[in-house]
Amino acid sequence: MSHSVTTVNPYTLKNIKTYQVQSKEDVMKALDKSDKAFQKWKLVEIEEKTELLYKVAEILEAKKHDFALLMTQEMGKPISESIAEIEKCMSLCDFYAANAESFLSDDIIETEAYESFISYDPLGTILAVMPWNYPFWQVFRFALPNLTAGNTALLKHASNVTGCALAIQDIFIEAGYPKDVFQTLVAPHETIEELIKNDKLKAVTLTGSEKAGKSIAEQCGNLLKKTVLELGGNNACIVLSDADLDKYLDEMVSARFQNTGQSCIAAKRFIVTEGIYDSFIDQFTKKVRALKIGNPEENDTKISILARPDLAETLKQQIDSSVKAGAHVLFGNDVLDAYFAPTILTNVSPEMSVFKEETFGPVAAIIKVKDEDEAYALATNSRFGLGTMVFTENIEAARKKIIDIPDGAFFINSMVKSDPRLPFGGTKASGYGRELSKEGMLEFLNVKTVLINK
Repeated sequence: MSHSVTTVNPYTLKNIKTYQVQSKEDVMKALDKSDKAFQKWKLVEIEEKTELLYKVAEILEAKKHDFALLMTQEMGKPISESIAEIEKCMSLCDFYAANAESFLSDDIIETEAYESFISYDPLGTILAVMPWNYPFWQVFRFALPNLTAGNTALLKHASNVTGCALAIQDIFIEAGYPKDVFQTLVAPHETIEELIKNDKLKAVTLTGSEKAGKSIAEQCGNLLKKTVLELGGNNACIVLSDADLDKYLDEMVSARFQNTGQSCIAAKRFIVTEGIYDSFIDQFTKKVRALKIGNPEENDTKISILARPDLAETLKQQIDSSVKAGAHVLFGNDVLDAYFAPTILTNVSPEMSVFKEETFGPVAAIIKVKDEDEAYALATNSRFGLGTMVFTENIEAARKKIIDIPDGAFFINSMVKSDPRLPFGGTKASGYGRELSKEGMLEFLNVKTVLINK
């Protein structure tokens, strides 16, 4: 077992920093400290906790460019998107600072008793297993509501963003959170399995692959521990014949190519009705060709390196097998190490890899359909259930489809995205449970019935 982890800049291929991996004993000590910290932290008044959120936001603002650069250097995200990610974390601080007290306040229920109400109580220490693609946002959307609700947190981040993981721990310390309320673990998966078995750990949230989600769910299921899983996505973007391309085409391009396509909620399958197909292909291709490719540290770069070379290899295999099955490469499909050119595939059908599987990179699969009915039928033909988007001028017709979309989100004339004010999560192979909003804050709380008679 390796005793250190070295982060590498995927664009320059230069080593950034080497970190010591914690021993099993160190990780178990961290859990003990977290459990002890919880006994005091759960008693801290909500006003004090929300004040700390404002301090976190201040630190994020003051060091925004430093954190953004760290993110870009560790996983290759274009710097403009890294800055936007830090700003989104700041908006999350503001949201929970403004709303946590009302979300967590007792719900008075009228019964025959003298008094009855629902109390929302923290569970204890929660483990978060987090991915590299949004290194700050994914962690903050777990940590802020849970810490504010009175839980304590242990973070196991992806090893290629270890610098981000430790920077986040430092942010909470600098903001004034009590020692050990939030701790980053630099530890291998085997140690994390041992951690999960310990009774002091109360629940686990994971954002990552379906395979990792199943493994965590199995472990926690055997121990009857609560989990929230945010897994892969294979979102459909339906483009109906009456869609306003002039107004929404940039949004459709962003829906696929933001974060160099490395997003679970990206539009991965474009299902386009024949009445608008030729126009869509022409305009979409022009927009994709115009995306600036290059150094992620340059402000105008839109597409850069993938986070690791193996991601490019997987993407290439998915495309090659789809082309063998009859897909056409309209544009792109150039690969060099971890670089993958923006790619457009047409003549895609449901049995192909790029239709069935999650493609984690800048590849748009386009499917031509006869009409709206066929479009919706293909959109819901997926093992995944994270989100569906439709572009149309007929809002009322789209509204009637809400009940037919089995996903966690349905966006009309907008790309699927996360927003602090709205719950986020999936169904089917995309996982279960919700993050963000009030729903996300309540996931790891004991919804306790209290009844009092005189």
